[in-house]
Amino acid sequence: MASKGLQDLKQQVQGAAQEAVAAAGASAQQVVDQATEAGQKAMDLVAKSTQETIDKTANQASETFSGLGKKLGFMS
Repeated sequence: MASKGLQDLKQQVQGAAQEAVAAAGASAQQVVDQATEAGQKAMDLVAKSTQETIDKTANQASETFSGLGKKLGFMS
């Protein structure tokens, strides 16, 4: 009888341990997913900011050369 009780207890402990490991694994995966998503958002923001800076610089350069061309009489 005592042996049966110990066997049941052992199975319960093993089951609880397996559930704990599964829960920890799921939590770790969630953390990884969140970090990946945050990293992707940060990269998207960097790319957007960089593109906006490139566009502004290109527009400023275009305006500068256009103004210079007008001053020099190349453009009307």
